[in-house]
Amino acid sequence: MTNRRRTGLLIVIAAAAILLVSLIFVLPALVNVDRYRPEVVTYLQDKTGKQVEIGHLALTFFPIVIHISDFGVKNPPLFPPGYIVKVSRIDAELNVAALLHRQVIVKSVVLSDPVLNLTSDPDGPWNFENPQAKASRDTFPLGPVAHVQINRGQMIASNLLPSDAAGPTFFEAHDISGEMEQVNLVGIINPSSSAMDGQGSLKISHLRFGAVEVKGLESKLRLEARHAFFTDLRAQLYGGSAAGELTFDLSGKNPSFNTNVRLSGINVAHLLAAFPNGGGRMTGKMEGDVKLAGEIAHSLRPLAGIHGAGHVTVRNGKVPSLKLNASLMKLAHFNDLGPAKDDPSSFNMISTDLELANERISSRVIDIDGYGVDVDGSGSVSVSGSDELDYRGLAEITTKEGFFTNTFARLSGASLVDGKLQFPFRISGTIDSPVFSKGKGDKDLDAVQNNR
Repeated sequence: MTNRRRTGLLIVIAAAAILLVSLIFVLPALVNVDRYRPEVVTYLQDKTGKQVEIGHLALTFFPIVIHISDFGVKNPPLFPPGYIVKVSRIDAELNVAALLHRQVIVKSVVLSDPVLNLTSDPDGPWNFENPQAKASRDTFPLGPVAHVQINRGQMIASNLLPSDAAGPTFFEAHDISGEMEQVNLVGIINPSSSAMDGQGSLKISHLRFGAVEVKGLESKLRLEARHAFFTDLRAQLYGGSAAGELTFDLSGKNPSFNTNVRLSGINVAHLLAAFPNGGGRMTGKMEGDVKLAGEIAHSLRPLAGIHGAGHVTVRNGKVPSLKLNASLMKLAHFNDLGPAKDDPSSFNMISTDLELANERISSRVIDIDGYGVDVDGSGSVSVSGSDELDYRGLAEITTKEGFFTNTFARLSGASLVDGKLQFPFRISGTIDSPVFSKGKGDKDLDAVQNNR
C-alpha cells in the first residue's frame, strides 16, 4: 500500500471518528424529547388515573437513557391534596434491541431524592392504587424493571380518619438507599395483583414506627401481593441493637404489621422517654426477645391495638418512683435497709415475661434481684394512659436478722424460711404513685408461689 493510500485511509478513519463524536454530542440536542412532554404526561395520567407532573425530559445516547426531572404524581380526589410520589430526577436506561422492535423495556432506573407518601382510606384503598387496573392487566404496558437504585429517599405512611381527615403518621423513613431487582410497577399499583413486585436490600439512616425510633437500619426487602417483608433486619436502637424481621400487610381495610426482634443493650431510660409520660420511669440495660403484631387503625391512636409477647431482662437499674426495698422494709418494720439503704430504688436484675393485650402489659412471672430484697411476683400495668398498677408478690429479705427483728416481722405477717424473712405484698396505685400493702392471706401467697 502506497503512502498516499495510507494517508487517505487515515483521513477517512479520522473523519468517521470525528463524525461519531459529533453525533454523540449533537444528536441528543437534535432529538428534543422535551417537546413530547405534554403527550407523555397525558398518557401517564390516562393510564394511572392520577394527575402527573414532569418538569423536563431529556435524552442521552450510549447508553440510551431518558432523564426525567421534577416528576410528581398527585393524590386522587378521594384523598387530601398532596403528592403520592415526588422525585427530583429519574434516569431510565432503555433496552436498544427492544426499541428496534418498537417495544419499550426499561433495563434500569435510578431514583434521586424520591419522596413517597402512602395513605390508606378507611374503606380500604391506598392512594397509590390504580382503580383501572382491576379491569385490565394491560392498563400500563410496562414489564418489570430489572434493576432500580434508590438514592436519598424518604417514605411516610399514614391513615385517613373515618371523617376522611388526615390522620397521624405511623411510619416514616429518611435517607433511604438501596437496590431492588425485578420491580413490577404494574403489580404495585394493581390492587388485585398477586405477583412478586420486587426484592432487594435497603439501608435507612433514620426510621420511626409509632413512638419507637431506630437508626442505621439495614435489611433485605421483598414486595409481594400487598405485603412488604423486611428480613435479616439489623438496626441501632436506643444505645443498643435490634435484629429480626418486620412485615407489613396492606391488603385489608386496616393495614397490619408483625415483628419478631431480638434486643440487646437497650438503654431503658432512652426507650421509655420516647413514649408520652415515659421519661424518668426506669434506668438500666435491657435484652430479650419480643414479638408484636396488630392492625393499624384509622384513628388518632393508630397503634393502640398492638398485641404481643416476649421475655426481657433489665440489669443494673433504678425505678425512681418504685422504692422497692424501702417500701418492703417499711412493711416489715425495718429501719436498716442493708445494701440498699443508700438508694432503695435500685436493683441488680429484673427478669420477666410480657404479654401485651387490650392496652395492658401483663406478667405471669417476675423475678427481681434487688439489693437486700429478692422478689417473685406477677401482675399488670395499664398503658392506656392511666398507668394503673396491679401487682402481687412474695418478697424475701436476703440478709438474716436478729431474734427480736424476726419476731416482730413474723407478727406483722412475714414467715421465716432458712433464717430469712418472706412475706406477701401487693402494689396498686399508679406508676407515679405506687401503693404498697401487705398480702391478704394465703391466696395471694399461693398464687405467687404457683407461678415460681
